[in-house]
Amino acid sequence: MSEEIPCKKDPLLTKRIEEFSETLKTRAHELADFGLPEKDFYDSGIFEGSIQRIRGQISASMGQKKTFVKHILNHMQDHGFIKDWVEAGNANRHDYSVVLNNEKIAAIELKGCLDGNNTNISARPPHAHEFVVWSVCQNKGADPRHNVWSGIHTRFSADIIAEEKKVDGLIVWDWLCGTAARTCPKLTGAPERIIELGPYKLPPPCIYLFPGTIPSPRNNPNPAVQKLEDVGFLNAMQKCFGGALMS
Repeated sequence: MSEEIPCKKDPLLTKRIEEFSETLKTRAHELADFGLPEKDFYDSGIFEGSIQRIRGQISASMGQKKTFVKHILNHMQDHGFIKDWVEAGNANRHDYSVVLNNEKIAAIELKGCLDGNNTNISARPPHAHEFVVWSVCQNKGADPRHNVWSGIHTRFSADIIAEEKKVDGLIVWDWLCGTAARTCPKLTGAPERIIELGPYKLPPPCIYLFPGTIPSPRNNPNPAVQKLEDVGFLNAMQKCFGGALMS
């Protein structure tokens, strides 16, 4: 799927992350004076515990994701591409409900980099006319091509078939897109495509459409993929932020 996924991992960034992580593992004891010899510092669990704490804080934080999505949805509403939106609340297994201009409801589920087991944890609410997943990946060292391929082929597809869950599409877009951490080929030679939105400077989003019916190995092995105009929220997002259509 390399052609369908324009983003790719920066090999220089990967190299620098590997080098820094190796330095951190071998010289962490020099960062603070705990009054411990080097061996005792590593035996104490301070290093491993700190790493796990940082990982947990990054994984659990929804604040930055919600701020980003709020900017996007407010912009779409202010410019007339959607009618209204609300956060769904903790009691639901989706994150946002969007009222489209034709009064239909689109439900949105936020996910991370699509490489974890929680990728499949969601439920299409019964009141929703559309259900889309939005990948907001906070990991600067992630491999977008691998994660999107894995998310679609090994997670979404299996979950859609096994649970008979209709997912209309996928958005891959966050505040790292177009930055030094995740350069975007959409902007190569085309800086006019940059979208300035609050604190963000973004390329257009990546939007993927899924089948209009639930696949079944026996009864529906080759379901037709929906057209962009069939999924109102994705169509509105594409028009609002200047995405280019690809067959």
